Amino acid sequence: MNKIDLTQIEHQTKIGDICGHIEPNIKEDSIFYSDGEPIGFYIKDISKHSEKASKLAALANKELRSKNVPKSVMKRSSGFADSENEVLQYSTIIGSVPPKPHMRRPYPTISSVHNVKSAQTFIKSMLLLCRESEDLIKKITPNVYENQVKLIEENVPKDWRFSKLFTSSISNYNIPAPFHRDNANIKGCVNVIIAKKNNATGGNTTVPDYGATMDSCDNSMLVYPAWRNVHGVTPIVPTSKGGYRNSLVFYPLASFKKYK
Repeated sequence: MNKIDLTQIEHQTKIGDICGHIEPNIKEDSIFYSDGEPIGFYIKDISKHSEKASKLAALANKELRSKNVPKSVMKRSSGFADSENEVLQYSTIIGSVPPKPHMRRPYPTISSVHNVKSAQTFIKSMLLLCRESEDLIKKITPNVYENQVKLIEENVPKDWRFSKLFTSSISNYNIPAPFHRDNANIKGCVNVIIAKKNNATGGNTTVPDYGATMDSCDNSMLVYPAWRNVHGVTPIVPTSKGGYRNSLVFYPLASFKKYK
């Protein structure tokens, strides 16, 4: 795998800015280093590292796109001024959901999707995919794995864990993202983003602090500390009818420590 030393550069990007089209400049398997220590990595095709993970990602993607899984319809800006490029957008959260006092729920819970019988295949495939992802993290960046195991054990009671390294999962279908930082995550931990894409361009994760844009090609996997830097997701543009980009994401929230 390539070794990429992340070096801070000057930029004018601010949180909340819309992320426009940016061509990826990281397209091959790479490990990211900061101050000499690995902090994450990018895999162009997970089937080259884990055929099981590839099959599970395909199954989870298929189930999400079916009628079996409840979805929240989104209307996030595509990043384009015209409506012709607008695409169907939706998301599904599974695993642990943090307290939401503003919604009169001052306690955490497990996603209601877990109670839907038809969604069980999706949930099981995502959980198994999460475990395969954790095995890849352990193999490629063992220090990142061990650090996250420790942080999860210190900050997340067992009832609120989604496998060993995470608390929650979200699948985002055709959803770009303005520049933001995942401040609700446990500091020091990484996220996993696995992309499924068909007849579409874009959906690339870009980190302006380093001038780094990872290619969100089909079957790619990005492991990165999303709390660390401002980042965005470029617009998703179908190249033919029905084209899409779906991201299967695992992440560790910091809201569960006191809930045993």
